[in-house]
Amino acid sequence: MNGSRASGASRLEREDLRSLFVPRAGARERVGLEIESGLVDPQTGRAAPYLGENGVLAVLEAVLAEWGGERQQDAGRLTGVLLADGSQITLEHGGQLEYSSAPADGLALAVDDAGAALQRLAELVGRFGLALLPGSALPFDRLDTVSWVPMTRGAIMRDFFARIGEAGSRGTEIMSMSLSTQVHLDYLSPEDFTQKLRMQVAASPVVAALLVNSPLQGGRANGLLSHRSRAWLRMDPRRCGILPPALRPDVGADDVIDWALRIPMIYYRTADGRYRPAPDRPFAALLEQGFDDGTMATFDHWASHMSQIWTDVRVRRTLELRSADGPPYEHIPSIPALWVGLSYHPPSREAAWDLLGRYTLRERRGALDALPSQGLRTTLGGDRVSDLATELLRLARAGLTARVQAGLEPRRVLDYLDPLDEVLATGRTFAEQCTARWESDLRRDPRRYVEAFRVRARPLR
Repeated sequence: MNGSRASGASRLEREDLRSLFVPRAGARERVGLEIESGLVDPQTGRAAPYLGENGVLAVLEAVLAEWGGERQQDAGRLTGVLLADGSQITLEHGGQLEYSSAPADGLALAVDDAGAALQRLAELVGRFGLALLPGSALPFDRLDTVSWVPMTRGAIMRDFFARIGEAGSRGTEIMSMSLSTQVHLDYLSPEDFTQKLRMQVAASPVVAALLVNSPLQGGRANGLLSHRSRAWLRMDPRRCGILPPALRPDVGADDVIDWALRIPMIYYRTADGRYRPAPDRPFAALLEQGFDDGTMATFDHWASHMSQIWTDVRVRRTLELRSADGPPYEHIPSIPALWVGLSYHPPSREAAWDLLGRYTLRERRGALDALPSQGLRTTLGGDRVSDLATELLRLARAGLTARVQAGLEPRRVLDYLDPLDEVLATGRTFAEQCTARWESDLRRDPRRYVEAFRVRARPLR
């Protein structure tokens, strides 16, 4: 169309855009988890290829055959399974396997569901001679050793990151080698949206520094504590990192919408289900002019656009918390425990915002730049992140304690925070613990590393 108004469907209005951020009727404070794991060779630690008798596709076909569910495909290739309980098992671009839980009515239920699913997956992939390895990054791969999953949007994304130059120079690293543990939490009203979002965005750099845990890349430890966090700094900063409007005390959905309208889409899906590169112009221009094929932007395009924004807190019908590196398998519950304790207890939530709301955008971006190498030694506006993390952890524990006393959680959820207490007491992050083991009892041996950190037949705790 090149600047002229597209014909056909009517233009989306502001209320259409806002509807993506309206809680569903009967919304309540639930907990969802997304846990990404590598499917790796237990001897070499390297990721399995997509194709082959013991490849990622064969594993996913086995999930579909044994667990049932609905096929999810891209250009005829199986890329995921939607299970009957609402959970999903899907592939990332480098063959990483992502388990996405159905929303659970509580932290303990979410952890129990995720633990049972991961153990079941670990048993299944073991029959293919593979190991399920959660964490923050594939530790023994490089870009040239990873097998790309043949997803059409993946090829479009790689082209996009190459086109924007240095700002997107690590996009393919994130796509192919990154792992994480992410948490989905609910908001119940516009006021609740404001209070939760601003606190979560303010807390994210501190949480990221506390949880650094990707010290190996290509089988080497070079002193960096989080290869994952460093890579996110070069994955189009316009759409990643801090969500700037959320630093306003009165942030609302319209502020997020206005910000997102200024960012271009990467890809869009046509009526026949095909993915195509989006025009290089802000989404606001697509609303006015449509796509180059003459079609207008729809609500599905708007929802897809918001899914192509990977800020530390991603806003849609839930608040998706993405800043932290994934911890070792047995400590996965620490991440949802921290965020639930801070977010679902109003006094803890307000105290956390009071603690962290005063820092500037520049100070926060400085912390994000420093934390991949500094971890808990990072400073935020001249203050030590270790001190801020200690106070956040105290507030999270108070929040969980209040939920236990209200009968919303069993007492064992308080134990989920113990590994973070140990990190702060010793000053040794998960990354530093991992590096110490790599140089000592693991003897720089990929086989020993995988054996130490793979999903085992034991419950999360």
